[in-house]
Amino acid sequence: MSLQIPHRERANGTSGATKAVILVGGASRGTRFRPLSLDVPKPLFDVAGHPIIWHCLTAIDKVPSIHEVYLIGYYDESVFRDFIKDAASEFPNLSIKYLREYQALGTAGGLYHFRDPILKGRPERLFVLNSDVCCSFPLNEMLKLAQEKDAEAVILGTRVSEDAASNFGCIVSDAHTRRVLHYVEKPESHISNLINCGVYLFSTEAIFPSIRTAIKRRADRPSRLVSYPSSENLESSFMIDDDDDESRKNEVIRLEQDILSDMADSKQFFVYETKDFWRQIKTAGSAIPANALYLQKAWQNGSKELATPSANIIPPVYIHPTAQVHPSAKLGPNVSIGPRVTVGAGARIKESIVLEDAEVKHDACVLYSIIGWNSRVGAWARVEGTPTPVTSHTTSVIKNGLKVQAITILGKECGVGDEVRVQNCICLPFKELKRDVANEVIM
Repeated sequence: MSLQIPHRERANGTSGATKAVILVGGASRGTRFRPLSLDVPKPLFDVAGHPIIWHCLTAIDKVPSIHEVYLIGYYDESVFRDFIKDAASEFPNLSIKYLREYQALGTAGGLYHFRDPILKGRPERLFVLNSDVCCSFPLNEMLKLAQEKDAEAVILGTRVSEDAASNFGCIVSDAHTRRVLHYVEKPESHISNLINCGVYLFSTEAIFPSIRTAIKRRADRPSRLVSYPSSENLESSFMIDDDDDESRKNEVIRLEQDILSDMADSKQFFVYETKDFWRQIKTAGSAIPANALYLQKAWQNGSKELATPSANIIPPVYIHPTAQVHPSAKLGPNVSIGPRVTVGAGARIKESIVLEDAEVKHDACVLYSIIGWNSRVGAWARVEGTPTPVTSHTTSVIKNGLKVQAITILGKECGVGDEVRVQNCICLPFKELKRDVANEVIM
């Protein structure tokens, strides 16, 4: 029966069915999210009381024409099993499946590899979301723009400062028609301060032929080592083997580097510019600004999940129902307290995430920090990072001429002794801190 839905919708004069894909990456990625990704895959890390990909699903669930969502990545199937089971009851209108790549295929290579399940039922359009972005995901607005312009592709864009822009894909667009004229991934010189947010809407009839063309172009080159110039992309180097079959040729095809700039030249490609918040969740420290943004959004939307404001609760604050917080402890703003956490009398927590089973003892102070699972912060201890400007897209600061992480992070099962001060440190799992430390990575 489900295969009939797109045709029935079209018969009624509305647009055809839409599907969504969330790109979740794999275990060899997410290294910049260490030490947190040592214990939990980045897409399942809790931000504002929910896994990062839950926020993507919440937005997808608000698009009436989407009934099927695919998570594409190369983690083991078991990694997302529990999450998908929980999500199925929370999002009853969505069928959520995980499709595992046999190896890293790149953002476009993964889509192309699973084109048969994605195209089953002949959807007209396909949303593609990177799981590591934090934003309000204005998907219905993107869909509306696509319908108005009869677009083959719509990209979500946002404005950033000129010095930050070169760290992202840059979009040059026609201010009047919103058409994308030019797209360059991480340009070496300034092109535009309108950047790619990592959220796309494609016509299925445009995206798959575009990827096929890129694969063919790659396959027609002589067999050699193909790599990208920047050191960050070295892991994307690969050998092309002439006698491989077509689907295995040229393994890594990426939307950003290989597809979007061609689309800007030849396709009906438009940009929807969001004026709302947007952040990338790359480093472990970037979970703190993302947590703040999602909590503020929940607060503005009148979410019932948030703690009731009081003299000691400065909103927005999320406290898991199983956590025990002493009434004299002062929390907020922008604090998330995980399951079974205990917070002692007189403790102060601000702009931080405290993960499950952690303990913050009496009169301790936790600022701009992430306290790992089962970690312990002693009495009168002080664990703190440095605030970064709201507009900043980096989570590092310069201290004494050295670049250090602004956010302090305690990995799993770390202990901070009573009266110990930890400042701007990243602490790997299972470490005991018995003396004051600052600006260090504690191995």
